[in-house]
Amino acid sequence: MTTRRWGPLALGIGLAVVLAIAVGVLLAEPDPATRATTVPPVIGPTTETTAAAAHPLDAFEHQTIVVSGDEWEVAVATDRDQRAQGLMGVTDLGGLDGMLFVWDADVASAFVMRDTLLPLDIAFFAADGTLVDLLRMEPCVAEPCERYQPSGSYRYALEAPRGAFDAIDQPFLSVEGP
Repeated sequence: MTTRRWGPLALGIGLAVVLAIAVGVLLAEPDPATRATTVPPVIGPTTETTAAAAHPLDAFEHQTIVVSGDEWEVAVATDRDQRAQGLMGVTDLGGLDGMLFVWDADVASAFVMRDTLLPLDIAFFAADGTLVDLLRMEPCVAEPCERYQPSGSYRYALEAPRGAFDAIDQPFLSVEGP
């Protein structure tokens, strides 16, 4: 009896058949009965990175204020860090009408638009809500940035998109809370 050995050609053909079967299994459509219940792996941002992608103004308290009889929904900056951050790096207000800066006592400091990307109007209001000054501010991404100094001391500063105060004859602010 003669024993034949598998030659290199037969071995190559055998491996090609096994490989073809394996590729066919990998590329095959899933069973229709299990297709609806098959959950693909999650590819993309994790919960930590999704939270980081939230709108930058979500970190601020939101409040409804009244400007000359109209309700405005604003982000509120009440402490030094929040006031320093302001609208820096914000490309849209996320549905808000503006940002209200609040102090416990009257101040007379200027505003700077460093790293602020939106052209804004800013209204400065006294503690009783009367208008102190209204200025137009331009974005600034390189030093030196222009300083926007109001004509007097104020308790509130309200930044809003360029033109937001144009239709208001004499802006007046009513704030409850902070």
